[in-house]
Amino acid sequence: MSYLRATNATTSTVLADRVRRAGNFFSRSVGLIGRRSLEPGEGLHLVPCRAIHTFFMQTAIDAAFLDERDEVVKLFSALPPWCITRFHRKACSVLELPAGTLERSGTRVGHRVFFEGCPAGLVPR
Repeated sequence: MSYLRATNATTSTVLADRVRRAGNFFSRSVGLIGRRSLEPGEGLHLVPCRAIHTFFMQTAIDAAFLDERDEVVKLFSALPPWCITRFHRKACSVLELPAGTLERSGTRVGHRVFFEGCPAGLVPR
């Protein structure tokens, strides 16, 4: 499996260096369900996505909602299990990360995320 690296281009901080891209209905539907945790450096990029839930998850996560230019339009820090976010009209994707990642990296609304690498079979945006 190939991974992406997600970097906050505004602060030049690596958010995760092992990001999987969930780009089809099945992979987006399953997401992180069944995972006990996300380790530091791991992440999941859901494309397309405008709302998420943490049903059946066992740990809190951070979530950065990104627009078509991968600019942060909404942030959730330490979103606990069994929650659901509202629909974010401006969002095109969501980057899910271990809880605390967004705060440690200083990521804010308006910052831009840069993705490097390309998993086999997917075209970079």
